[in-house]
Amino acid sequence: MDSSSETTTTTTTSNLNVLMGSGVYLTWEEVWVTVVISNGKKEEGTKKKSILQGVNGYACPGEVLAVMGPSGSGKSTLLDALAGRLSSRTKQKGEILINGRKQKLAYGTSAYVTQEDTLTWTLTVREAVYYSAQLQLPITMSRTEKKEIAERTVREMGLQDSMDTRIGGWGRKGLSGGQRRRVSICIELLKRPKLLFLDEPTSGLDSAASYFVMNRIVKLASEYGMTVISSIHQPITEVFQLLHNLCLLSSGRMIYFGPSSLANEDIEWGTGNKFDAEEVINQLIRSYSLSVTCEQMKMLVTEIRKREGYPTEKKEGQANLITQCLILTKRSIINMYRDLGYYWLRLAIYIALGFSLGTVFYDLGNSYSSIHERGSLLMFVASLLTIMAIGGFPSFVEDLKVFQRERLNGHYGALAFVVGNTISSTPFLLLISAIPGAITYFLSGLHRGNVNLSYFTLVLFACMMLVESLMMIVASIMPNFLLGLIVGAGIQGLMMLSGGFFQLPKDLPKIFWKYPMYYIAFHKYAYQGLYKNEFENRRFSNDQLGGPPTIDGETILRDIWQVEMDYSKWIDLAILFGMVVLYRIIFFVVVKIGEKIKSVRYVTLD
Repeated sequence: MDSSSETTTTTTTSNLNVLMGSGVYLTWEEVWVTVVISNGKKEEGTKKKSILQGVNGYACPGEVLAVMGPSGSGKSTLLDALAGRLSSRTKQKGEILINGRKQKLAYGTSAYVTQEDTLTWTLTVREAVYYSAQLQLPITMSRTEKKEIAERTVREMGLQDSMDTRIGGWGRKGLSGGQRRRVSICIELLKRPKLLFLDEPTSGLDSAASYFVMNRIVKLASEYGMTVISSIHQPITEVFQLLHNLCLLSSGRMIYFGPSSLANEDIEWGTGNKFDAEEVINQLIRSYSLSVTCEQMKMLVTEIRKREGYPTEKKEGQANLITQCLILTKRSIINMYRDLGYYWLRLAIYIALGFSLGTVFYDLGNSYSSIHERGSLLMFVASLLTIMAIGGFPSFVEDLKVFQRERLNGHYGALAFVVGNTISSTPFLLLISAIPGAITYFLSGLHRGNVNLSYFTLVLFACMMLVESLMMIVASIMPNFLLGLIVGAGIQGLMMLSGGFFQLPKDLPKIFWKYPMYYIAFHKYAYQGLYKNEFENRRFSNDQLGGPPTIDGETILRDIWQVEMDYSKWIDLAILFGMVVLYRIIFFVVVKIGEKIKSVRYVTLD
């Protein structure tokens, strides 16, 4: 080893002595990541594909390590492996250590910024960062302190001139791509993490925005002693010169690891008349393995491993569950209020439908023919009016994307999200139930009385809640927009068919349609509750030959609609609200099951 290389090693070793106690040193040796691929043929079985093959390296406090390589080289997989974010379908082998130890990262010690900027687009920059600060920062901090930290973080990323600008999306102009990326980074910097992962922070940005983002990251890494690991695809020269170390991958294999300034010097690129990509890669790997830089890297990894540094400090936890629910409820209400497509557009459509139903079934009267007309109207209200709630599906999907990003970074849990979403949606759903419901109710001349009107509105509200809960469950399972709408509408269609209107309960085929669909479809309880609310304690004229001059409501319920009369309409309403709770519990369970990452961990996997 020459004198210059000895100097470099000595300098780095001295830095270890200074920084080991305060920063996070990350080392990894012989990291392999494989994924099982099924070809769909039983006789051939499954195959394993190696995404990473024996990768080694380290990351130091105050420095930025760039992971580079062509598409499919394993950049994001390496970041996920180091951050403990690999899915259950992959198998990891190798050793990853923090400060020379196998240990878990305390909350707030690490943060991960994904390539996709998943943000609540209706919020301003100030609101997005401040609400996140209230969720992440300790409850012992005052609101003023949290606000100061949020605003300081925004200024550090150069967004002070855009604080009151909405993030934008869905056809509304807002922040630029570079500004959105910086907001995403701001949110993860609130806890001042010691270890920061960035997945393609310059993707989709022009050269000026890319430089600005990375320049800010490098300065913050130096100022706070953060260990930054970032995947970057084809950085411009100015960005490349900012980087401290470089990990170059190709097809999951490491071609180079070391100072970015020495990447071209330590690799003998080789020449030849024929271009064979595989041979070139093999030659680069061999060249680097024999280089001085490779030897230095191995020595540094060994040095860090031998020095068992301090365990990662345990930071104060974030807000408690009640505070999280309150903050998420407030943020969600603002989002729903500002997003015209979330509820306001649906309210306008519901009002139009309310007038349409009210005029088509205008002033039904008390004739015998009005019995079936009233039944048809109530079926439309409980079925076709509530099915329009699927219109909120795109907004549900966006909400879930934001939740998944924030959940993976430990901002809050699934329970806080479900509770906050439920509470925030309640006043809006009550509004779009009461106004169109009242319009339909009075125009058509349904059973007069404040109690009857209130019951009618509550049944409509419960059905709205059920449909929205169902669509949230569908969105959490299949976030594809078109597929989700088809599945959600299909499930409701099955329930409508078995609810007891299109085919009376006694005429339903017993297999599937009667048992179990008739009893699990919420339409059954909505129909029967509305029928009881409309026909009980009423009499209608009877123009049928040979019959009495009038017919009472109880006879109509029992003989015409085959309603179960052994319990009251309030039991039907209670069952509907019980199903609302059940659907929300199912939604919570589905979200919990769907969480691929439950905790960040660093262990050796055999």
